[in-house]
Formats: sequence, C-alpha cells, structure tokens
Amino acid sequence: MKIATTFSNLIKPFAAALAITTCSLSAQAAEPLKIGYSDWPGWVAWEVAIEKDWFDEAGVDVEFEWFDYVASMDAFAAGKLDAVTMTNGDALVTGSSGAQSVMILINDFSNGNDMIVASPGIASVADLKGKTIGVEVGFVGHLLLLNALESVGLGESDVTLVNVPTNETPQVLASGDVDAIVAWQPSSGQALTQVPGSTAVYTSKDAPGLIYDVLAVSPASLATRKADWEKVAEVWYKAVDYIYDEETQADALSIMAARVGVPADQYKAILDGTKILSLEEAQAVMQSGEGTDSLYGSTAISDDFNVKYEVYTDPQAIDSYIDPSITLGM
Repeated sequence: MKIATTFSNLIKPFAAALAITTCSLSAQAAEPLKIGYSDWPGWVAWEVAIEKDWFDEAGVDVEFEWFDYVASMDAFAAGKLDAVTMTNGDALVTGSSGAQSVMILINDFSNGNDMIVASPGIASVADLKGKTIGVEVGFVGHLLLLNALESVGLGESDVTLVNVPTNETPQVLASGDVDAIVAWQPSSGQALTQVPGSTAVYTSKDAPGLIYDVLAVSPASLATRKADWEKVAEVWYKAVDYIYDEETQADALSIMAARVGVPADQYKAILDGTKILSLEEAQAVMQSGEGTDSLYGSTAISDDFNVKYEVYTDPQAIDSYIDPSITLGM
C-alpha cells in the first residue's frame, strides 16, 4: 500500500507536467496562421477570400496582416509572421540574412506592373546612361533595373542609384531629384500620372517570368502545420476562380479596389498588369527547370544577379527555398 502511494505521489507531478505541455501544444496548434501581405494585385487578391470567409469554411484559422512591402519581410524575419507574400528573388534576399522561407504557392508573375518610369526626354533604357535612378536597392526593383540595363549593354556603373522606398518613388520623380524611378503598381502608375510626359521605358512585360510573386512560409510552420497550408492553397485557387469568372469578376474587383482605396473601375487595368496563375499554370511553373518558365529557373536567375551585384555574398541553395508538393498535389 505504501509502495502504491509512493508511486502515485511520484507520478502525479509528471502527469501534471504532461497535461500542461499537452495544453500548451494544443493552444499553439490552435493559434491562427499569421500571413503578411501588401499592396500588389496578386496579393490583394487574398482579400477576396478574407471578405468571403472562405478560410473559416475551409476549417483553417488565418490572420492576415497588412504591411508596406519591405516592412512585411522585416516582420517575417523577426519571427512575427508564419508566412509572407514576396517575390521569389526577395525570398532569397531575406533568406540570405538568416530568415529562411519556403515558397509553397505561386500567386502570379508580373506582366507589366513593375516599371522603370523615366522623366520627359528619356525615351529608352539606353537613354538612362549617366542618369540618376531612384530604386529600393537590394530588392525586386533593383533586379528589374539591372536586367533592363544589361539588355542594352549597360551596367550598374553606368548610372547613379539613389535608395528610395518604393512607395515614395512617385514623389521623388516629381521632385526632379532623380531622372527615373523603379516601382510597381500602384506606385508606378502614380509616377506616370504625377509627372506629365513621363514614360515607362521598361516593364516586367519585357521580361515575363523574371519576377514571380509567391507565398513563402517559415520552414517550422510548414513542417508542423502542412495540412493547414494545404487548406490555405485550396482557398487561394477558389479566389483565383472567382476573380476570373465573368459572373463574379466585378465583385472581386470591387473587393480588391476597396482594400487599396482605388476606384473599382480603375483597378481592372492594374490587375491586367499581373498574370495571376490558374492551378494548372502554377503546376507547370512549379516543375524544376531552367529559364523563366520555371520558378526554379527564375529563382536561379535572381540568385545569379544578387551575387553578381553583391546584394549578398554566397549563392543560395535554390531547392531549399521551394516546396512544390502542395501545388503539385492538388
């Protein structure tokens, strides 16, 4: 009897500790997936699913947080988010500094919304030689600029770069402090409007597939909650279908436009500069391959640029940044 009592007394603290641990793990599992997103049509598209409560219907608890673009990556790097929407090239930049992510879903590729907008009198990329250009150094606009310069035999040394946050580029171009800026919608469109006679001398339509926009997840979250991320992907493609269905597109555009404070009748043109991929299109891009038709090839191109222009020092292990299993398994 004494032995049984002693054993009981010994096991009680262990059982209590186990119960606390179990409750803690359950509470952790019940926490919403935190996703940072920002003002880009392929990411504003998430708003359709948010407004329609499709995540609740799918049985996954998700909390979206709205940021300026670079601030969203900073929050992810600080461990405040489970996932963030960013470009494939910027996933490498963020990862090179220690904040590894895994791209599980392709939202779109930029099809004209990323632009080099030049002041009046500058009619081509070649005309940028010797000019001053405002760009967010080290991020996606920088890559687009370098690609454009190389296409006409120029390099970074042929221009002067001024580091400007993307959302401030329209004002900087209008001030006359720079000769051109690099930005994406809506900032690129604002620059064209605010500076009469300005011209988009190069856009992402000139380099399709150079910039893919993705949902990038922390490896820890993907490992422990992959079933939830599968539900997130299912909801995403439900939103894509809703956006492109002629019967529901007007409603989708209204929802997206309201998120960013743009009249709905103007948002269609912004959306058209973004090629949001269907599931079948995304599955093709998720196949391993070279060149910009593949997320792997496009990301390798970004990696080469980033190393060449010393955005970071060491080449990144591309395969570690991409997990196609969710997209290919749908």
